[in-house]
Amino acid sequence: MKNKKILFSLTVAVLAIAGLVINSCKKDNQNSIETLLTRGKWQLASVQVINKLGSSKVSIDTLNTNCDSTQIFTFNTNNTCGYTNFECIPQKTSGSWSLTSDQLVLNSTMLCADTLIGGAPDPNKSMPFKYTKIINLGQYSMVLQTGDVNIFVTSTTKQRIIQYGFVHQIASTQ
Repeated sequence: MKNKKILFSLTVAVLAIAGLVINSCKKDNQNSIETLLTRGKWQLASVQVINKLGSSKVSIDTLNTNCDSTQIFTFNTNNTCGYTNFECIPQKTSGSWSLTSDQLVLNSTMLCADTLIGGAPDPNKSMPFKYTKIINLGQYSMVLQTGDVNIFVTSTTKQRIIQYGFVHQIASTQ
């Protein structure tokens, strides 16, 4: 009976130590935000423009309602990215991406043609994801906000925020 207790205690101790060793091993390149971004493609599901005055929403407009082109945002593990059919204009654009140290902001160097400037790339106006707040990021969806997202807001400040909603297109492993 005493040997069974000793054997049981020894087994529990070995399992506990093994669990600590396994969980304390250094895991390289396992940033969960980066893993979520680079695992598959992101298909645009919605675009909204939110106009605000101070902290109050003045209007919300849905864009791209008549677009029949699939828009895809892709992030690669080598910190390059691409976007297909931005603003429903047939185009493939690429650039680089990075995250801020707090991993709340996505920065991208992609130059995209857009409908606001006649479809011609303009480095001053068509870097749509140059400074982008990550509002939500999960296994199946991502919400990004661009525009007037990095400003000090008072009760009289006007803001125009563009919110992009994406769904994850994870490649099957069949």
